[in-house]
Amino acid sequence: MEAEITIEYDDARIAEAIADAVSPDNSGTPNDLSVKTRSEKKKVVTRIICQRALPTFVATIDDLLFSVATAEKTLQEMMKLRTRTSV
Repeated sequence: MEAEITIEYDDARIAEAIADAVSPDNSGTPNDLSVKTRSEKKKVVTRIICQRALPTFVATIDDLLFSVATAEKTLQEMMKLRTRTSV
């Protein structure tokens, strides 16, 4: 099974920060599971190749989306703090 998930942002720096935040999750996967994340301009692109059972494939996608959502929330909070401290 294979999937390519693309998420687009308003700014290339945000896409790069999100890709950098979730990329460490890509290492240490078993040989029959490949997860590669990169930023491309304003997009975060993740390619998943899974030779395991469907539940593993679904769980991998779920983990990725949870990690992306966490990175987005963290980045939003950091931007709020930056705005407050620069006033």
